[in-house]
Amino acid sequence: MKFPEVYTLKQIANLISCKYIGDDNFPIYGINEIHVVEPGDIVFVDHPKYYDKALESAATVVLINKEIECPKGKALLISNDPFKDFNKLTLHFKPFKSSSVALATDADIGKGTIVQPNCFIGNNVKIGKNCVIHSNVSIYDETIIGDNVTIHAGTVLGASAFYYKNRPEGYDQLISGGRVIIEDNVDIGALCTIDKGVTGDTTIGEGSKLDNQIQIGHDTVIGKKCLIASQTGIAGCVVVEDNVTIWGQVGIKSDVTISKGTVIFAQAGINKTTVEGVTYFGTPAKDARSFFKEMAYTKKIPEILEFIKKNTN
Repeated sequence: MKFPEVYTLKQIANLISCKYIGDDNFPIYGINEIHVVEPGDIVFVDHPKYYDKALESAATVVLINKEIECPKGKALLISNDPFKDFNKLTLHFKPFKSSSVALATDADIGKGTIVQPNCFIGNNVKIGKNCVIHSNVSIYDETIIGDNVTIHAGTVLGASAFYYKNRPEGYDQLISGGRVIIEDNVDIGALCTIDKGVTGDTTIGEGSKLDNQIQIGHDTVIGKKCLIASQTGIAGCVVVEDNVTIWGQVGIKSDVTISKGTVIFAQAGINKTTVEGVTYFGTPAKDARSFFKEMAYTKKIPEILEFIKKNTN
């Protein structure tokens, strides 16, 4: 998430009332999570296990809960609670804006696009040409939709990320300031839910087709010409490359890549990155050919046991 203008280290430190290490005028361009940081970004870290990863990342400012030696070319923001202070920055630069109308006055809707009754279209939403948005669709603020997109009834684009910190007093949510981007020629079925990124974008690539009742988590990127069947659940920060086919009721854990051309059979559970062009089945999923061979061998176990029994008497 980029700021509307360049801020200095001192200005950001004043916003969240924390100490800092670095030049007062050290430039800061935005905030981002570790997997999408760029030079000029702030990243936060609040556990020693991840200090090195944050300090060695592309981020040039680290919001951290310990005063340590600052790496060369970077700056530090020293915070008692980096998680809360990261939320403060998100709320400052991307505050929630309430709506009193179903169609925001600054929404940009392209020529030939049809919006059916009872839809909600939020602030600064952009919808391209020749789209069809069916009834009761909710499109949250900042969502971008390309041309020739169809979205069926009851779908929600842009809900908050499912991202919480467990504290003694309860769960504390990481505030989402990202977006949903739907590229050209995408079809989205009824009752789908696509969460916005925490700081970046959740993206559905050009030409991809989604069935009904699909959940896609924050910051996940779906490639071009993918097919995803009903009741699939894809966690946050997943990369699904081009021409992937995912059949019904598949579950995919966070931070994995579904490589180009992968096929995943129904009810599979994916817990690691797949190999390009391979078909997967089972939980945890494995190469479908191997899985079916194992099933065939398993069925032969009674026959093998009977053979052993006869030949050992």
